[in-house]
Amino acid sequence: MKSPTNPNLLRYRPWRGTYLGPWNGMSAIARVCLSLIFRRKLFWALYGLSMLIFLFYFFGQYLQVFLEQKLGEENLRLGGVFTRNLKPETLMKRLRNAMQLNGSSDTYGNFLWFEGYIVVIILAFAGSVLIGNDFHYGSLPFYLSKPISRWHYVLGKCLAIGVLINMMTTAPCLLLFIEYGFIDNRENFDYFFDESRLLLGILGYGAVLTVTLSLVLMATATWLRKTIPMVMIWITIFILGRMLQRWLVDGLGMNPGWRLMDLWNNMYLTGMWIMGKDHAELLPSTQLQPAYENAALAVAVICIVCVLYLHRRIRAVEIVS
Repeated sequence: MKSPTNPNLLRYRPWRGTYLGPWNGMSAIARVCLSLIFRRKLFWALYGLSMLIFLFYFFGQYLQVFLEQKLGEENLRLGGVFTRNLKPETLMKRLRNAMQLNGSSDTYGNFLWFEGYIVVIILAFAGSVLIGNDFHYGSLPFYLSKPISRWHYVLGKCLAIGVLINMMTTAPCLLLFIEYGFIDNRENFDYFFDESRLLLGILGYGAVLTVTLSLVLMATATWLRKTIPMVMIWITIFILGRMLQRWLVDGLGMNPGWRLMDLWNNMYLTGMWIMGKDHAELLPSTQLQPAYENAALAVAVICIVCVLYLHRRIRAVEIVS
């Protein structure tokens, strides 16, 4: 058998490009994760469902402005074949009571609250794809054998999860804020200046959702790894916890502090605190809520516990040099 003409082909050739550092490795991990999720039809189906909530609010704000212009009319004729006469005041009252479409913190807080149902479902299914498979199929030692640290790996995964979360929460909420600023009756777009606290509040609320949900998903995915257990534990955290706290506080009349077992409610209270919402004016007014500080402390404790667990779990992985 003839030997190859070029003996260098039998050897590993060194990398001749430019080393970009571990932070670029973190962004590469995030890009790979997002490409895995974006190739799945289930994600786009659930994302389209979340956009229906956004469109409901988007056109609902236009409807409210339209009704404000029709306040001087006796009745409003709606429908084609099956028509119905309604007073504009009646429709506006229903919109305000149901959705709070007045450009206040309640508008954006309620929107982010309702979007949470879809966010939780998507993250529950995405956890096993993004993180669980790395442990199940042994991909994590491959990542850690590269010139990146364990926390670069964690941050890369959290970056991908954060993109998914903000696609469904912060980004559409900012669009609602911009829309209301253009259709508001104030001159010279004063809404953007008068309600700048809300803009910062939306960004802060989105940051709370991003950090908390990313860490919780990372912790649960490294623990359970597979989809079905992931879905079950997320149902326990976000649905059964909510049902239990409502039964204890609203049903049995116990201390409102029991609501702290509901993680999504804690993030909601923290977000409304950042937006500057008065605690006494939280909706519904008949529902007692724990103090803002207690909810924020509960969220911080959950994040710290997740970080400690991730540190212990990923530190135990053997690295192949």
